[in-house]
Amino acid sequence: MAAVTSPHNDVFMSVKQVAEYLHLNEKKIYSLINEGGIPATKITGKWMFPRELVDRWMLDSTHGGLLSDRLVISGGEDPLLYHLIQEFARESGAHALISYTPTSTRLGLDLLQANRVDAAGIHWGPEAESHVRHPALLSQYSQHRQWVLIRAFKREQGLVIRRELAERLDNPRQLFNPGHRWVLRQTGSGAQRFLLELLSHYGINKDQLNGALTALSERQAAAAIAMQRADIAPGTRASATEYGMGFIPFGWVSFDLALPRAIWFRRLFQDLLARLKSQPCQAMADILNGYDLEGAGELVWGDE
Repeated sequence: MAAVTSPHNDVFMSVKQVAEYLHLNEKKIYSLINEGGIPATKITGKWMFPRELVDRWMLDSTHGGLLSDRLVISGGEDPLLYHLIQEFARESGAHALISYTPTSTRLGLDLLQANRVDAAGIHWGPEAESHVRHPALLSQYSQHRQWVLIRAFKREQGLVIRRELAERLDNPRQLFNPGHRWVLRQTGSGAQRFLLELLSHYGINKDQLNGALTALSERQAAAAIAMQRADIAPGTRASATEYGMGFIPFGWVSFDLALPRAIWFRRLFQDLLARLKSQPCQAMADILNGYDLEGAGELVWGDE
């Protein structure tokens, strides 16, 4: 007699099996695939569902994800957030996975849309316009109605520059001298968007810059200047402080965290917010310089 197959025993399930497993119809499964709401992969033209990841997805959806033991953050990079999460991960040990892998604002949101990460750090223009720009950016993603925006902090944005060059600078336009080597940032990063808007303000085309290299992170850009591979890079005052570089300020930006509502209530994320509002975090912000933590942890968009 042939053995009876059950989706409960299969490592990978078909559309029909996962529909049976979740007590849904197949049309709803395809809808979840299109929304990026269920773990799935396409093999030789057929959708397959890893049962272990489907179980985790269901667990994360239960009770607002309160039972989950991971917090994976991507998106925009920030020195203060990096220090904060490193300490959080150290204290959590093997009890939870706490990870921060900076990519860029855009790629972070792409990963959030694909359910690869739990939250994405974003900064997309000057602080005074963030209440419009950040929701507009999120609205380009199909899952944005399930997301919220939480304020992390405001930070000073500008140009990280070699100290000796900063000391002899008389006019900001001198920065665009062809003899100065620039570090550019990847497309989709908040730093690159800042640079393009700065250049537009001065009537400069990006192609007129002496672009020595392209950095994929805030620290990589500052390190290139510290290693004398370049002279100027878009970045934050905190990055300049970390690497002992000069800094030319051009305003403030809001650094927010985009995440699903379910993750917002997760214990690990609430612990992160508590740390963000703590005195040790304020002390680190004072050391790095260029931060305003007023409003840290507040919901700034998505309470519908």
